[in-house]
Amino acid sequence: MKKTKSIMVQGTGSSVGKSLLCTALCRIFAQDGYRVNPFKSQNMSNNSYITAEGHEMGRAQVMQAEAARQVPRAVMNPILLKPSSDQKSQVVIKGKVLDTMGAGEYFDYKVHLKDMIREIYYDLAAESDIMVIEGAGSPVEINLKQDDLVNMGMAKIARAPVVLAGDIDRGGVFASLAGTMLLLDDDEKRMVKGVVINKFRGSLDILKPGLVMLEDIIHVPVLGVVPYFHLNLEDEDSVTDWSKFSDRPQGEINIAIIKLPHISNFTDFNPLKLYEDVNLRFVDLEEDLGNPDIIIIPGTKSTISDMELLKRTGMGEKIISRHQKGSFVFGICGGYQIIGREISDPDHVESSKDGTAGLGLIQAVTTFKGTKTTTLAEGEDQVFHSRVKGYEIHMGETVLEEGAFSLLKIRSQQGGREKMDGAVSEDGTVFGTYLHGIFDNSSFTRNFINRVRKAKNLPPLPNTIPDYWQYKDEQYDKLADVVRENLDIDKIYRIMEAGLNG
Repeated sequence: MKKTKSIMVQGTGSSVGKSLLCTALCRIFAQDGYRVNPFKSQNMSNNSYITAEGHEMGRAQVMQAEAARQVPRAVMNPILLKPSSDQKSQVVIKGKVLDTMGAGEYFDYKVHLKDMIREIYYDLAAESDIMVIEGAGSPVEINLKQDDLVNMGMAKIARAPVVLAGDIDRGGVFASLAGTMLLLDDDEKRMVKGVVINKFRGSLDILKPGLVMLEDIIHVPVLGVVPYFHLNLEDEDSVTDWSKFSDRPQGEINIAIIKLPHISNFTDFNPLKLYEDVNLRFVDLEEDLGNPDIIIIPGTKSTISDMELLKRTGMGEKIISRHQKGSFVFGICGGYQIIGREISDPDHVESSKDGTAGLGLIQAVTTFKGTKTTTLAEGEDQVFHSRVKGYEIHMGETVLEEGAFSLLKIRSQQGGREKMDGAVSEDGTVFGTYLHGIFDNSSFTRNFINRVRKAKNLPPLPNTIPDYWQYKDEQYDKLADVVRENLDIDKIYRIMEAGLNG
């Protein structure tokens, strides 16, 4: 019987680079000819994706699957928690919504999920040469270790050797690595076969004495030091460096993305960073909106709540005022609902309110339903006649009224019939759609930006940007090159071969 090898990357905390390290390993092993699958038992993120089967999963495992040259499947991320407020999260199990639970309620419930995780993991491992497993947060949240199924609990289920990653860019990396090892139980310490220092800037010669001292303290080898690098890959969790979207102030087209409190699927905007004539920035609700050429209202996990905040902070009036003065407005998913005339929730699916007035930039009414739409879709836009594809993930249905016209004609990839989606205003300055990933389609995006350029009396530009999925594949290769050069990959192969006996 074939023995599936495995490696697990855990971290000293959130945002230390676990997801990207796992992505790099997935591409490296795939380049080396192995069948690789990623796995993360439990993810917390509002940045989700819809699979070809219509299942919902975290974006990090989608990215890792793509890097491994595999089709993303929800079994790669069987538990997804999507925060809907400070106290509650929507619980998605095997790609489908189970319920909305408070933290205490879920903590009591998750003990029943361990057998499911074990079964799913070993089914996926049976079709793999190598499993690359990602942990979550820190493995030494000592108040949460009981019934853990995402860090050391998952490593024990998979019998996977562990590599521990620390982020030197935020400071204190030696203390965080040593402190993590200190708080692990003895059997858990034996499972850690190496550590990685991530996001390093500076002279490696100056760092090297510290690496020797660290190994003497924790009795675990340093497998490498990965430098800080810039690649345009997708963020997957709620901890995002918003400032990195504002690195091209010389762009002729200024885009402001409204930073809604419950923003979701902000990966929708990563492709816009590829367009040299675009300057992209996120704007807080109480911040000066300025004079953008395009205002984008993104997806949200709480449309009615965020619409009410737009009103209270005055940002809603600022958006309306800027549109009247010439700004284009583009709403995606919850943002599409917000730009409509009315948002109705008679059954209190999303909120305790019966509904609220929208911004009224599109003559459309959204009514929330109990059923969640989750599907891949493709088709053609009705304005520029570009081919488009993406995914829908939303509660609610939107009906257009007089003065609004459908933006897309699409068909579900799950065998659904052709339907109309989204809206464009009569004057062509307001756009809305439920289709996440709309800007991944470079022909549509360049045509849309050129329409804005024309309104500013700027000449149109040719489309020289690849579709985003093609661009991402190139980025995975570059990521693999960086990590292969700076980690001892041969040592990692030996660790996987030896397993927990090494």
